[in-house]
Amino acid sequence: MEMQNTIGSEAAISGIALHTGLRVHLRMKPAPENTGIVFRRTDMPGSPEVRAFAPNVIDVRRATTIAAPSKAYVVTVEHIMAALHAARVDNVYVEMDNAEPPIADGSAGPYFKMIREAGIREQNAPAQIWTAKAPLYVENGATTMVVLPSDVFRITCTVAFGETALDTQFHSLEITPESFEKELGPCRTFAAYCDLAQLIAAGLAKGGSLDNAVILHEGAIISNNGLRFPNELVRHKIMDMVGDLFLTGKRVRAHVIAIKPGHPTNVQLAKTMLAADTAGK
Repeated sequence: MEMQNTIGSEAAISGIALHTGLRVHLRMKPAPENTGIVFRRTDMPGSPEVRAFAPNVIDVRRATTIAAPSKAYVVTVEHIMAALHAARVDNVYVEMDNAEPPIADGSAGPYFKMIREAGIREQNAPAQIWTAKAPLYVENGATTMVVLPSDVFRITCTVAFGETALDTQFHSLEITPESFEKELGPCRTFAAYCDLAQLIAAGLAKGGSLDNAVILHEGAIISNNGLRFPNELVRHKIMDMVGDLFLTGKRVRAHVIAIKPGHPTNVQLAKTMLAADTAGK
């Protein structure tokens, strides 16, 4: 029987947040069995908490935002959630002194590294695992997502943005701690320049730069030191899915097939998965 895990010791990271441009200090702490992933806003009176759970998602524009009645809210949780899901960490407190975690290099790699360095400690309760008892299907505009029964967690994904000749990409990968560390964790966030201009005009992306993002512009893919993988864009989309689907509150064990996924449909699928669990009881 697989057991729940938390981290072996505290771990910390500091850096600039993508949208606010403010410096943020983040600390992960071990948590008891059945706690889940709980974010704690130490900059707010009483350090209110919000659990990373699909029903707590309030916004999916450009990132995944969660909030609680306590007024605690956290923006851009997907990279942290992806690293925790892949590392099979079920219970942890994530303390932050701002609403948005550090963007680091735009990937989940630094978060996965800090979790690995903190160590993984097995706990005394069975792991909660989401499995597909029957196929599930979600469609929203150009996005299609299908979940099929599987003995492993695999994501198969195709994306196409129409910005460059190279942005139609495909990848399929079984998600394990090892495959995530090598093949998904390093993949950076990206944006079309036209969208970036709108974000800047709206006062967002203040912390964005070529140090933490890949830009699609006038038929070219622009990044510092080139792409980390020829299909880095689709790999990053898969990484986002690993994070967003952990909003089920369970480790996922299924084959997810996605065409042009994004945070809105990722979270919609997580809610559909929770509803399927409830219906099956």
